[in-house]
Amino acid sequence: MRAAEMRAAAPLVDAPHSATADEVLVALRSDSSAGLTPDESRERVSRYGRNELPRAAGPGVLRRWWNQIRNPLVLVLVAAGTTTLAIGHYVDSAVIFGVVVLNAIVGYVQESRARQALDALTRLVRTDCTVLRAGQRHTVPSAELVPGDVVMLEAGDRVPADARLLATRDLECDESALTGESLPAAKTTEPVPERAPLASRSCLVHSGTLVTRGTARAVVVATGLDTEIGAVQGMVAAAEAPPTPLTRKLTKFSKQLTVAIVAVAVVTFAAGVLRGSAPVEMFIAAVALAVAAIPEGLPAVVTVVLAIGVVRMSRRRAVVRHLPAVETLGSTTVICSDKTGTITANEMTVVDVIAAGEVYSVSGTGFSPEGELNHRDSPIDLLGHPALVECLVTAVLCNDAELRHEQGRWHAVGDPTEVALLTVAGKAGLDWTVLRRNAARVDELPFESQRRMMATLNRESDGTVIGHAKGAVERIVEWCDSAMAPDESRVPLDTDAVLERAHTLAAQGLRVLACARFRPRDGTPALDEQDVRGRMMLVGLIAMHDAPREGVVEAVAACHQAGVAVKMITGDHPETARRVAAEIGLGARGGEPAVVTGAELAQLAADAFDVAAVDTDVFARVSPAQKLDLVEAFQRQGHVVAMTGDGINDAPALRKADIGVAMGTVGTEAARDASDMVLADDDFTSIEAAVEEGRGVFDNLRKFITWILPTNVGQGLVILTAVVLGMTLPVLPVQVLWINMTTAVVLGLTLAFEAKEPGIMLRPPRPPRRPLLTTDLVRRILLVSAVLVAGAFTAFQLQQHSGHSLDVARTTAINVIIFAMIAFLLSCRSLERFIAFRVNWWLFGGIGLMVLLQLALTYAPVMQVLFHTAAIGADGWLLVLAFTALTYLVVELDKALWRHKDTRAERVTVQQGKGHRHGTFRR
Repeated sequence: MRAAEMRAAAPLVDAPHSATADEVLVALRSDSSAGLTPDESRERVSRYGRNELPRAAGPGVLRRWWNQIRNPLVLVLVAAGTTTLAIGHYVDSAVIFGVVVLNAIVGYVQESRARQALDALTRLVRTDCTVLRAGQRHTVPSAELVPGDVVMLEAGDRVPADARLLATRDLECDESALTGESLPAAKTTEPVPERAPLASRSCLVHSGTLVTRGTARAVVVATGLDTEIGAVQGMVAAAEAPPTPLTRKLTKFSKQLTVAIVAVAVVTFAAGVLRGSAPVEMFIAAVALAVAAIPEGLPAVVTVVLAIGVVRMSRRRAVVRHLPAVETLGSTTVICSDKTGTITANEMTVVDVIAAGEVYSVSGTGFSPEGELNHRDSPIDLLGHPALVECLVTAVLCNDAELRHEQGRWHAVGDPTEVALLTVAGKAGLDWTVLRRNAARVDELPFESQRRMMATLNRESDGTVIGHAKGAVERIVEWCDSAMAPDESRVPLDTDAVLERAHTLAAQGLRVLACARFRPRDGTPALDEQDVRGRMMLVGLIAMHDAPREGVVEAVAACHQAGVAVKMITGDHPETARRVAAEIGLGARGGEPAVVTGAELAQLAADAFDVAAVDTDVFARVSPAQKLDLVEAFQRQGHVVAMTGDGINDAPALRKADIGVAMGTVGTEAARDASDMVLADDDFTSIEAAVEEGRGVFDNLRKFITWILPTNVGQGLVILTAVVLGMTLPVLPVQVLWINMTTAVVLGLTLAFEAKEPGIMLRPPRPPRRPLLTTDLVRRILLVSAVLVAGAFTAFQLQQHSGHSLDVARTTAINVIIFAMIAFLLSCRSLERFIAFRVNWWLFGGIGLMVLLQLALTYAPVMQVLFHTAAIGADGWLLVLAFTALTYLVVELDKALWRHKDTRAERVTVQQGKGHRHGTFRR
């Protein structure tokens, strides 16, 4: 049965989160205490299908191979290979076809790896679960679950399907991978409004999420593609990855080049025939022109340049999965970043402790207990702050978390909030292991969502039993009758002042806990609510949040300086997201960040949605579908979008973005497989470094293309001019092939090793629609081509008029072209500035090797036989050196004439960009 038919036939409740548990059970024809019978289960499996995410059908093997070959640039290479084969140049033809096959293999392998995103989502639901069948507990594979099954959940379980909760005890689930929430979500059985967002549906648990605390009984309401993960998988399958900017530009460039080559070849053939030359002779000349004009080495060099970029990025902790992604980051105009786990470490961090009316600020981020506590901007001595010590001791003892230092890293076990309490105690200099050993727990009241607090009894080393409690401020304050003074004495509790302080902190996006102490009645070691209700002493408040990673502020500032807009897209609470955004500088010109929620986005028309995308810094409480919509909104406006994320909910947007960047350490496998690049250290700062490397890669590609085209254009014009004027060819087809084969690899490839130019992150991003070659570069290419044509013809004619043989004249013309290209290579180290004194030993080595090859071509007897060359004298070398110097001077003069105009235009672009939100975001 097809998935669509299965969904249509399933007796699912339209909105199970808004119905009572009994209503859901009736609709699913199930029983809370007995579940389904084995026969009913088998019947529903055959009717609704297995609880799996089927892999979407894709193109077949042959179609995928054809997709690698149909690129216009590759087709040009196929034409070149066929042409060289037709004229008998078998070695050259084999080399060209070898490049075609190699490129196809690389592309095929990369596409196969990209399709693993759907497999990763499928693997997420391959778990075993405990289910009631005819009132008996059974352990079955999650794939066998059907709507109506009653499942049992406990801490550590992976939720096997979407289910409506029937009964819970202290249940909390980590749904960050699906909703983006940084804290575990407390679950209850009470229904919620039908329009409640996914993160607020507290009576549902979702497939693929993790139970972090408590136990529950739930009835399955959706399986397979009907689950929230199934919806995400559908979006991943539908979100076709767009071609990268480099691919688009190379495709357009290849089409233009193909048309130009064919047109010139036809003109050459027609001109020769009209002059009375034999058609066969003119056909060979036209073929020679086409071979001369095709840059055979371009695909190979592009691959090598991108591969070098991959190596450089890996050194900066960015692992590239698809080669074109190297350049795409350099073209990025908008970075859409998830908050939890990307900008923040997904590790709660205490920022303030309020004890006895005094505020203590806490430095450091994450679970590592590295940092300090300050009072009034000065480090503290714990001996002078006993109320603070008592607050931290309570936070450690009324706590179930563990924090261990293993293999050079801190590993946390338990609720992130409780881990943060251990961390702040460590920053204050307290050893939580010693505290727990000296005050063993004898009883406890576990945290419950209804109670909203936790309490423990601990027997100290002198035998005294002390009670400790922590929880929601409102509940702790309600059950307190006093507060601790700076000298640890009891004083009257100012309830209004405490609640106002807590409200102020919460409005800043902080989570606030209250800590209290109490003595059990009559010293009994047993504990119940009557022991704590109305008898506690408030010892302090602790405020925490999921803090930004170190270096993120600087990385965001660097992106803004480079003209790249940064947008935060998260499923977290708006105020929490606003605080983090303000901390990292996302507000326009340092102001308050503009925040829009998913519910508000849902009410916008298409045009208003696009405007909101531009004007908003933070998108909070958004669904996976809305993340995808935002990426598409930016792309509709012509932007190159980089999307970062780590959760299942990020996978569709990661795949749709121009470049998806996943977190390597805490990211889900689904997110990593849907991405183009993975950050090995989960550090947002690595994105800024990757943008810089990407810009350098694109610069080197442009340098190579700018350098190689005059060789091909110039040689084509030499042949065309000779045919049109009825002159002897200054270079033969076999000599053209020598020039093309040697210069592209020996000289051009060395540009891939050029270092990044100074100030590369101070200029605005390239407009996405700007062509690969700008008008200025086209002008320079034509200028150098004209110099090559003039130099080759002049040297050829002067040598013949001086009485030298035809072979000597041609050899001189070849050397003029080669050495002029060496001069142009030195100039192309910077396309806008005069040559910098940067060391590139690859380039100097390539020039040296090229000189040796030309000397061999000119003087080695075997080379003279193969390529119809001859030794040239001092007069020939003087001509070569003269045109070499002329080429360099002409190009540098062109730079000088146009540099002032380019600099002024760039300055205007930057100033215009600074007038809008975050650089060149608006154009």
